[in-house]
Amino acid sequence: MITPCPAITPEDVAVPWTLPPRPSRRSLLAGAAGAAGAALLAGCSDGPSPDGDPAIPLERRMREAAVRESGRLLERYDATAAAHPALAGRLAPLRAAVAAHAAALSPTPAGSPSASRSASPPPSGATGAAAPAPSAEPVPPKAEDALTALADAERSLSESRTIDLAGAPGELARMLASVAACGAVHAYLLTSTPGAKS
Repeated sequence: MITPCPAITPEDVAVPWTLPPRPSRRSLLAGAAGAAGAALLAGCSDGPSPDGDPAIPLERRMREAAVRESGRLLERYDATAAAHPALAGRLAPLRAAVAAHAAALSPTPAGSPSASRSASPPPSGATGAAAPAPSAEPVPPKAEDALTALADAERSLSESRTIDLAGAPGELARMLASVAACGAVHAYLLTSTPGAKS
């Protein structure tokens, strides 16, 4: 025999309505970091990229992008040395290291004309400074500010390469990690005391 259900009145199901709890700042940040990580991993696949030719292998595209970034940094060094000739001697070894990074990252063989062009030292005049190169940002008029701007460019590129190495093939990932660490050292040297060895 089936027993009937007891009658339910509106008072039996009435639950006082309260606002749902707000997520904490920590949980929002963790969620944003997770979403950013997922987007980063999704963007580092071997599949076609919206801005890259799918016929070109991932490693080659990454190397070409890294060489372009190093080229822009070399332009910043050249423009800074041209605007502040007194800094040219201090900047020369750091600029040479950036040129060596560009040559090492190049997808073309080290002896080819395009690779040697990137790694060549800046043309020197009587002061040893490079001729002004086109740059996205003007060089600050004060030498100290110019060094800080150059350090910021080094630091930014170092951080970008640290992110890129997560999706890079093995050997390129090791190279990007090494170049990123060197860029962080350059940023430190550019903002350390003028008497520091570079």
